Amino acid sequence: MNFNLTQMPVRTTQPRTNGLTMVMDKGLSIQEAKNFMSIAAPHVDIVKLGFGTAFVTPNLKEKLAVYAENNVPVYFGGTLFEAFLIRNQFDDYVSMCKEFGITTMEVSDGSITIPHVEKCGYIEKLAKHFTIYSEVGSKDAAHIIAPYKWIELMSAELKAGASYVIAEAREAGNVGIYRGSGEVREGLVQEILTQIPAEKILWEAPQKAQQLYFLELIGCNVNLGNIAPSEMLALEAMRIGLRGDTFEFYLDKK
Repeated sequence: MNFNLTQMPVRTTQPRTNGLTMVMDKGLSIQEAKNFMSIAAPHVDIVKLGFGTAFVTPNLKEKLAVYAENNVPVYFGGTLFEAFLIRNQFDDYVSMCKEFGITTMEVSDGSITIPHVEKCGYIEKLAKHFTIYSEVGSKDAAHIIAPYKWIELMSAELKAGASYVIAEAREAGNVGIYRGSGEVREGLVQEILTQIPAEKILWEAPQKAQQLYFLELIGCNVNLGNIAPSEMLALEAMRIGLRGDTFEFYLDKK
C-alpha cells in the first residue's frame, strides 16, 4: 500500500483462495484491459469474459495475453458453456478452452435445463483438468429455488469437484439470491451459510449495496463476483474500511 494506516483488517494475499474478487469484462478493448490491469491487477483474482462475449471478441488471444502477463486467470461465462452444450459440442468446448490457454471453467445451467446428476458428471470430468467454478441458480426470475435445494445443489457440486460454487445473480444483480429490486434474500443467504462454507461460495454482487451486505455479514475476505472494472478499486477500498459505508468497521471502539 502507499502509506501506513493502523487498525486495518487483514486481507488475504494473492494468490488467494478466499477473499476473491471476480471482475466481469463485458467488452473491454485490449488497451482498456491494459489500462485496467495497470491500476487494479494487485486486487483482481480472476476475470470473467461475460456470457458469450468471448465468441465475438476480436483478437481474443491478444486480449487473454494481457491478463496472463499480469497473472490474472480468465474464464469464459457459463452461458458460453451452455451454448456449446445445447449444440452437443461439449468436446469442442473443452478443445477450444485448451487452445486459448484457459485453465478455469464455469459450469452452469442458468439458461438451459440439465439433469443435476449430469451437471455433476461434467464437473467431475472437467475438474481433472481445469479449476471449476459451478454456478447455482436460474437466470429466470420466476424460477424460485427453495433454500434447502440451494444447499443440496451446492453441496453436490462441491463434492463433484468444483473449487467454488457461484451464487447466481446475473450481471444486473436482480435474480437468484436477490429479489427483482436487487434486495438480498437474506433468509436464503443465511440458511445457505449454515451448511456451505463461506470460503467456497462466490457471491455475484454487482451492486454496491449487495457488496456491503456481504462485507457486513462475512467480513473483508468474502468472495465477490460480477464486479465492474470501473468499480474494482472502490470495492477494495470498501473491503478495508476506506469508504464511508464501512468506515467504522475496523476502528477500535473506545
